[in-house]
Amino acid sequence: MSGRTTVVHFVRHGEVHNPEGILYGRLPGYRLSEEGQRQAKVVAGFLSDRDVRVVHASPMQRAAETANPVAERHELDIDTDEQLIEAANRFEGCRVSVGDGALRSPRHWPKLWNPVRPSWGEAYLGIAHRMIAAAHRAREAAGSGEAVCVSHQLPIWILRRFIEGKALWHDPRKRQCSLASVTSLVFRGEKFERLAYAEPVGETDARASGA
Repeated sequence: MSGRTTVVHFVRHGEVHNPEGILYGRLPGYRLSEEGQRQAKVVAGFLSDRDVRVVHASPMQRAAETANPVAERHELDIDTDEQLIEAANRFEGCRVSVGDGALRSPRHWPKLWNPVRPSWGEAYLGIAHRMIAAAHRAREAAGSGEAVCVSHQLPIWILRRFIEGKALWHDPRKRQCSLASVTSLVFRGEKFERLAYAEPVGETDARASGA
């Protein structure tokens, strides 16, 4: 039925065990911290009364671990969707905090020549297109129910800016996509209608390493 309503919830993964404070990006082996595991359970509780019919997750370990409590609560399997993966970044494995790390080294400055694309990583438009595709795959799989897609801060934020018709270039410090947050897209048929945002575990620092 073309006019059915479907909700696709994009969940950012929980806090990651990252004692080195590096930008881990797509590096393997980065798991949830104890706090991140708690956050995943809080999100599962937040979504417990929703008609969730499918759970999709990025192939990264932290995303799967965040998706687990949601899937278990709704007695569903987790489907891995490569399109939900973290954005590629040429600073992966480096410390990139303002005032220290890789950004102070002249050898890295050529990577910073174009902040609009951006030149140091995956193109924002490419991220937007793959995330839109992931949203519609989840929408179709959920039918007239709801879907959960566990992904990462930058892909979710780019998806939101794209679907709201805003410029994709932005100040990373102003992203509204906290750890374990839920960005919900409501569709009527194939048409996007509205967006809602919730922070079940509260606001966290949008500048946290890794994302």
